Parts: sequence; C-alpha cells; structure tokens
Amino acid sequence: MVWGKKIRLNRITTNGKMICIPMDHGITIGPVKGLTEMGDMIERVSEGGATAVLMHKGIMRLLKEPPRIGLIMHLSGSTKLGLTPNRKVQVGTVEEAIRLGADAVSVHVNIGCKEEPEMLATLGTIADNCDIWGMPLIAMMYPRGENLKEPNKPDVIAHVARIGAELGADIIKTVYTGDLDSFKTVVKGCPVPIVIAGGPKSETDRDILEMTYGAIHAGAIGVACGRNVFQHDRPEAIVRALFMIIMQKKSVEEALEALTNV
Repeated sequence: MVWGKKIRLNRITTNGKMICIPMDHGITIGPVKGLTEMGDMIERVSEGGATAVLMHKGIMRLLKEPPRIGLIMHLSGSTKLGLTPNRKVQVGTVEEAIRLGADAVSVHVNIGCKEEPEMLATLGTIADNCDIWGMPLIAMMYPRGENLKEPNKPDVIAHVARIGAELGADIIKTVYTGDLDSFKTVVKGCPVPIVIAGGPKSETDRDILEMTYGAIHAGAIGVACGRNVFQHDRPEAIVRALFMIIMQKKSVEEALEALTNV
C-alpha cells in the first residue's frame, strides 16, 4: 500500500539512495561561508544531483522559490555560544513542518552527555507524531558527550545508531567508523537505513569521497553532507562527484577525475 511516509520518502531519495545537504548550521555556528545566500546554494546543490536539503523553519519561510528537491525541516537546536552546546532542544513541530510543506523532519540526539535522557524523550515523542501524520523522521544520532571516552569505536557507533531505530526513526544519520568492514557491523545492527554524516570540513576532496565510497559499500544508502558541500569552492561539482559514487556506483578515482575536469 502506498501511504504518506512512503510518498514523502520518495521525495527525499532517488531509487532508495540519499544525498542530503544539511544547512541547519546557522543556529549552531552562525552565518558562515556558504550559508549567506541560501536560495542560491540550494539551486547549486540541486544542479549537482542532491536529493534533499535540510534547514530550520525560519529559512524555509524566507525562501523565494520552492526547492526542486526534497525538503527536510530540522526540529532540534543549540548554539556554540551557550553553556551546554550538546543539549539539543526541540524548536519546531511536525505540524509546523506540514504547514510549511516539508517532506520530512529531523531530530538531533547526542548520546553520552548528561542531557541524553531529555533528547531521547523528545525523539520518542516526535516519532509518534510522525507516525500520526505519515511524516518521515531522520534521527541524527551522535556519540558525543562527557560519558564517552572512545566515541569513535565501532561498537559505540553501532549502539548509537540502533537507539534511533529503536525509538522510531525511519532513517539514521550517524558518523562513519573509518573503514568499510567495521561500518558493516553498524549497518547490520540497525534495522532502518543509514546515511553518514559529512563531519568537519575535510582536508581534501579525496577524503570525503573515500569515506562515502566505504560507507556505501558497507550498506549505507547515502550521505548527509553539509560543510564539505556548502563550503566547497564548487558545491555543485562535489555533489556531482558524490552522485557518481552513490547513484552510479563509480569509483573514487572516476569521481575525482570528473571533479578535476569540471
């Protein structure tokens, strides 16, 4: 049966694969390079082959034109200026997202910090609302907090990803373990699709493409890549390179060659 969630999931993916460009960083770190002309950036990543963009409600209201690709509204927020930057609080609702025309919503949860319990409660409540309204939910699950001594261990990341699935998310965004074999265990332990976070700004294009290649071949369905795209000198070109690896099953070398020759 075709129903609301499936229809909307098809709007933020292509053939079950995702290239999402998060642009919610303005709350956390301010109007950094790449996020001052949001409409232009959305158009550029759309040209490259992105399947969705992700942003907060205020920016959605200010867009002059509706995006040609999927639109995800982020429901969590915190700032680097605050006393507890790891504490993500709810700043929007599923009903608001529906009114604004979003195709999905996302929630950020940091596992291992002292505010973890309230973030888990928020995720569970939003998951229930998403089921009521037929709205897809992306859970951004990060191993990040005072209680984690080794946040990048594969078993920690696998646990973090599983928590999001257990509480009702349709897609999990989490960090890459660093190699294909260990990330396979993360994917195997998570009963819903996984996309990897782009992480901090990479030193080279090869770094982000190799990470993407490893994640895809380990079973991930795509990436949610922010700063490595919107702060790239040629955002549409790096998205096109990601598209080649994720959608066309090309090698890192083929994607790099296309990126160099653009």
